[in-house]
Amino acid sequence: MSSIHLHLTTTLTPEQYIAGLVDFGPGRSKIFGNSADEYLTVHHVSRSHADVTEGSDGVWERLQYDWSDPNHVVLTTTDSNVWGGASGHDYTFTRHADGATDIDLVVVREGKNFKGYLLGFVLRTIGKGVLEKAFVNSVKAIEARNGQAITA
Repeated sequence: MSSIHLHLTTTLTPEQYIAGLVDFGPGRSKIFGNSADEYLTVHHVSRSHADVTEGSDGVWERLQYDWSDPNHVVLTTTDSNVWGGASGHDYTFTRHADGATDIDLVVVREGKNFKGYLLGFVLRTIGKGVLEKAFVNSVKAIEARNGQAITA
């Protein structure tokens, strides 16, 4: 099992980042590169939860999104062609008095087959940079759509 911890400080509020995170409309891949439009299926959306299948490059997962806590968003993998077990994403937001927000992201990847074990090994060893780049790019894209700039 791979558990990757990422951190970024942004000018976005948690609400602004969450709004981008749960925007399942066309063009999602411009914000989240690992969520290609042709893989995206929205099964159900409510005020604070969603059931969505997304992925790219032959890897997909069905996720339960829970953003009922404005400072903590959890994406739990419920099905996937490579991920199982405790896989998912956990976002924690910490607000600062100056308006900045720390975003702490933990990505857990537990392979359920050979491809998943191999991808998990890659993430554990050399792949953290790929996830980090995708995370930074998502924050920058949401900042751009909100007319803000990344702070750290």
